[in-house]
Amino acid sequence: MPNESNSFSDEVHIEQLEISAHIGVPEEERATPQRLVVSISFWPYRQARDLTDKIDQTVNYSAVGEVTKNFVRDQSVNLIETLAHRLAAHLLKTFPIQKVTVEVRKFALQNAKYVSAKVTRTASVA
Repeated sequence: MPNESNSFSDEVHIEQLEISAHIGVPEEERATPQRLVVSISFWPYRQARDLTDKIDQTVNYSAVGEVTKNFVRDQSVNLIETLAHRLAAHLLKTFPIQKVTVEVRKFALQNAKYVSAKVTRTASVA
């Protein structure tokens, strides 16, 4: 029997959303937008079994993608860790989600496929 008390059981995932952003430690690196890839997993407050197949009862992943692209494009930060943290906090404030994991990939090291920072954040209980 599944664990009914696990409130993080229903997950939506966006894999490898491509975005250009100003990021990097040296100013020269931030001068030109760089290709980043962002993956997001989020856990809505409402479980799939309660949605009755209606988009207005869930978190629209298309809207999450657009908000993510706009947010990342507007940032100018040094570290992918900072960007991942800020994006996770922004998504928690913007959408009715209880938990989010954000991974930001940057293609900055020669001979490496990518470098990434991954954060997981949960909504504050007010």
